[in-house]
Amino acid sequence: MVNYLARKTLFDVPLLAPMLRSWQVVPVDRDGGGGAGLKAILDRLQRGGMILLFPEGTRTRTGQMSPGKSGIGLVVIRSDAPVVPTRVFGTYEAYGRHLRFPRPGRLAVHYGVPLDFRELRTEARTCPKERLREIYQQVADELMAAIAKLEPKPDP
Repeated sequence: MVNYLARKTLFDVPLLAPMLRSWQVVPVDRDGGGGAGLKAILDRLQRGGMILLFPEGTRTRTGQMSPGKSGIGLVVIRSDAPVVPTRVFGTYEAYGRHLRFPRPGRLAVHYGVPLDFRELRTEARTCPKERLREIYQQVADELMAAIAKLEPKPDP
């Protein structure tokens, strides 16, 4: 089962909250104090589940990729789960931040080869906190570079 994350405040919306809970969406506090969200993510990964994470943290304002947030690196380093770079094409045109309502459109999902963060995970177990923060961002940067390499395939 694929699990998703959603901003914790969305669970306050009366019609949306029951739907999010039924889909087993993980609430995340984007303003800090995300320990409970991280624990839920790691628990689901340890039970063999999958988590769909968006390393940029939010929808793009321009249609261009943004840098990855270090929080994705934290999740990757703290888990032993494989990391598969994935890119979804067409989302900006279908529901970019410039749109009030979603539009029908064609989406395409492209998957890369799983990334190996074994060496950084090993280093992270014993390194100083300063280096650990660098590792989190390094993971985010490497993941975003792998995602950027995924190109749309031409329509048949």
